[in-house]
Amino acid sequence: MSEFTKLAIEDPANLIFGFAPKPLVTRRGMRIGGGVVYPEINFTLPTMFVNGATMPEVCRQYREMIDGVLKRACELSVPGLVVEFETLPPMTENPDWGMEVTNILLDAMHEAHAKEGLKSVLRMTPNDTREMVRPPVMRSGELWENMLELFDRSAAAGAELLSIESVGGKEVHDEALQSCDVGQVIFALCVMGVRDMRFLWPHIREIADRHNVHAAGDTACGFANTAMVLAEQKLIPRVFAAVVRSISAVRSLAAYECGAVGPGKDCGYENVILKAITGYPMAMEGKSAACAHLSPVGNVAAAACDTWSNESVQNVRLLGAMAPTCYLEQIAYDTRLFNEAISDGPVAAGFLQRWMVRSDIELDPQALVLAPESAVQIASAIVGSPNPYRAGVAAGLAAIDILSDAFKDKRLRIPEREVCWLDSIQNALYDLPESESEFMTEMMDQVDRSTFRPADYELD
Repeated sequence: MSEFTKLAIEDPANLIFGFAPKPLVTRRGMRIGGGVVYPEINFTLPTMFVNGATMPEVCRQYREMIDGVLKRACELSVPGLVVEFETLPPMTENPDWGMEVTNILLDAMHEAHAKEGLKSVLRMTPNDTREMVRPPVMRSGELWENMLELFDRSAAAGAELLSIESVGGKEVHDEALQSCDVGQVIFALCVMGVRDMRFLWPHIREIADRHNVHAAGDTACGFANTAMVLAEQKLIPRVFAAVVRSISAVRSLAAYECGAVGPGKDCGYENVILKAITGYPMAMEGKSAACAHLSPVGNVAAAACDTWSNESVQNVRLLGAMAPTCYLEQIAYDTRLFNEAISDGPVAAGFLQRWMVRSDIELDPQALVLAPESAVQIASAIVGSPNPYRAGVAAGLAAIDILSDAFKDKRLRIPEREVCWLDSIQNALYDLPESESEFMTEMMDQVDRSTFRPADYELD
């Protein structure tokens, strides 16, 4: 298992879109993180059932989506395209169904390359079905085995990037968000989540190695993005969501400790912190992901992206075309702008990055913690810590320092009702035990043990 004890990118000026110290090269010659930002398209079905009877229509829908996307990508002369297939639960539960769609996508991508020269690569993201029983069974059983089978078969078929939105620790984290309990957030992310990642990701890495493909990366989407959505709905403080985002990087880092090499998955906004630590390329999403969720980080999220994603869009008809085709066009034009700035040199790219960053960071604490300067500061706190628990505490404290300093200097707008949360969260973090074992004992007395299986997290 790799250990990250120093930063791969120490200068925030070098934490910029299109460039990663450790670029990834695909079979068709896309060099992700090597000086070009690529669009990454993600699409899904309209509201419908997925079962044996509807699979012919499911396949027709995916064929329509990929054909429209690839046609428009060729017309817009994109330099390359990442296609992400996030499976729906029945497709992971029934790997044959997941493979039907996978093969439709791969066949269409192969044809577009043969006929039009379009470089493309498929990111395969089986959804984490382990949570579909209560309490979740994380390390065994049919759901686990079917998920691994889909990873294995899709990699054998030609999916080169393997990712997942894993859910280990979510059993506790959902309640922690509702009560804004930062101690339980750290327990869920940095103890339970990290332990689950360290179990899960060696399996994904083994599959990737066996098929000569790439273990790409995980995301704290179910954790930090949930916090972001709740904050957007004014159900929890934005300040608290910003701290959760910073802490979530500790959990997502575990995938890279276990052999992931990027590009990190798009909905992990913490990826900017991970890029500073690991040097691997990262996918990001922002304003062009409004079809999936609203956010206060539409521009700043692009500051260090290596692929730029729309998150996910349903196959519904818009005035211009079907929605996946329309969103491909949007992200294609976004990346065209990034790449034009890159072609004019570091000064031009730096100007564009600063404009994107400055347009967001004064308006929301969640945006400020994603700025390159903030990301490097939080990343430094993480790599300087002795274990994931202390890294979570350090990341939270670093975020509070960043937010407090900016608020005092009038560089950050925080709602009046939330200002008190700066001291409240900081005090709660300072009050946590120094020892991880003492912290775990304390948390196990607080959390609802009936919601998870302690043995699956080595907590029995």
